[in-house]
Order: sequence, then C-alpha cells, then structure tokens
Amino acid sequence: MRILVENALLVCDHEAGRVSIAPTQDLVRINGSRVLVERDPEGRSITGCPNVGATIKPCLSTLPVREGYSHLLRINGRRVCLDTVRGLTDGTPPGTVDYHVRRPGQTLVTEMD
Repeated sequence: MRILVENALLVCDHEAGRVSIAPTQDLVRINGSRVLVERDPEGRSITGCPNVGATIKPCLSTLPVREGYSHLLRINGRRVCLDTVRGLTDGTPPGTVDYHVRRPGQTLVTEMD
C-alpha cells in the first residue's frame, strides 16, 4: 500500500469529482510532497461531480474516512493515509457514494502488511 502525499488524486465514485487536498502536517515529506495524515481527506470539498439532476445532489464534500489509515505509521500521533483511503461523500443517494484514491501522488514509499 502506497502512502498518500499532497498531490494525490482522490475522486468520488462518479470519477469526475475531484477532492481538494490540504495537508495538515509539515514534518514528513516524500520527494518534496507532504504526507497526508488522519483527517486530511475528511471534510474536503469536491468539485466537478457530474451527478446532477432535478432530485439528485452532486458530491460536494467528503465525510469521515471509513478505511485506509495506517495501523503502523503515525506522524505526531496521527495515522498516515494509505492508497486504500475510502469514505462516503454527501452526494445522493445518501450513504451510497464513496470517494477513493485514484493516484497516491508518489510511487517511492509503501507500507508493508
């Protein structure tokens, strides 16, 4: 599993909706990019979701991560984000649309199981 960095690409399940990334730690970098930690993917805006209609709400923000935080690695006590990060969006139908990692932003560092 690859570690996520600030130039990772996270998208909603509709694939066109892009999650904005805002790293909250500045201690650890991989190839110059800050590593993402626990809660970095949560509460972020999503732009470009094509899921639009009369009674359909597009994905506009991320909800808490359900899986994908490291059980091994931490930075300042916060778990590192892995390329398995997944959580729900606020899109419709509620409780069914996830966001996930399309690209981790780096290919150098992995966490072994």
